Amino acid sequence: MTDSTRERILQAAGRVFADKGFQAATVRDICQEAEVNIAAVNYYFGEKQQLYVEAVRRARELRIAQVPFPKRAADSPPAERLRDFVHVIARRMLGTDGEPWQVRLMLREILSPTRACEEMVEDYFRPQFERLLGILAELLPDDTPEYRLRQIGFSVIGQCLFHRVAGEVVQMLTPPDEYRAHYQPEQIADHVCGLVFAALDNLSTHSAPRT
Repeated sequence: MTDSTRERILQAAGRVFADKGFQAATVRDICQEAEVNIAAVNYYFGEKQQLYVEAVRRARELRIAQVPFPKRAADSPPAERLRDFVHVIARRMLGTDGEPWQVRLMLREILSPTRACEEMVEDYFRPQFERLLGILAELLPDDTPEYRLRQIGFSVIGQCLFHRVAGEVVQMLTPPDEYRAHYQPEQIADHVCGLVFAALDNLSTHSAPRT
C-alpha cells in the first residue's frame, strides 16, 4: 500500500464525514468511496476516530494551500494586511475553489466539536486569530484593552462566517440578480472591510466605554 492510497482514503473520508457527520458515517462507506478494503483503513489510521481527526486536519491543510496569504513585506501598512486577512478568510470560507467538502467538514466540527476541534483551534484558528489581533493592535490606540481587541476580532470573522452559515438564507432573502452581482466572496470581503475600517476609525477617535 502506498501514500497515494492513504491520500485517497483521506479524501474519501473527508467527503463522507462532511456529508454524514462522524456518527452516521461508517468505515465501510469510506472504503467504498475510496475503492479500498477495510484493512487499508486499519493499516493507515487504526480506527475511525483517528481517521476523522486526520480528515479534519487534511481539510484545513488543503484550504490553506488553496487560499494562501499574499506575500507582503513585514513593514507593509497594517490596513493592507487587514484587507488581505479579510479577503483570505472570506475566500477560504465562501470560495468555490477546491472541493466543497473541506469547508463543510470544518464547519461541522465548529458546530459540533470533537477532539479534532481542539487540534484545529490550536493549530489553525489560534494562529490566524493572533495574526488578526496583531494587525488590529497596530490600527487602534495603544491603550485598547485586550478584551476589546478580541471582541473586534470576533466581529471581523463573524461577518464572514455569517455568509458561510446562513448563505442559503441570504440567497432566499436577496433578489437573484442582486445576489449574483453583489454577493461573491470578493465583494463580501470588500463590504466587510468597509465596515471594519469605518468602525476602527470611530473607535480610534472615540474612546470605547471601559467596563
